[in-house]
Amino acid sequence: SRFEGGPIRESSGWTDIFIYPGYTFKLVNALLTNFHLPKSTLVMLVSALAGREAVMRAYQEAIDREYRFFSFGDAMFIY
Repeated sequence: SRFEGGPIRESSGWTDIFIYPGYTFKLVNALLTNFHLPKSTLVMLVSALAGREAVMRAYQEAIDREYRFFSFGDAMFIY
């Protein structure tokens, strides 16, 4: 499973995690985000949650439909 669940606990400090495909999410099972640059680390994060193939299909559809990309563009809900 991509989602482990568990209690949320207060914490502070730095982290050195880098989320990319194969990462096991512990608290998140959905994401609302915009379309990011194709080779960015944010695309890796989105791909970790939704799967690279699904994300690339979504990007291709967005391109075909002339969606706006980047910070002030269209968004996607990944569940």
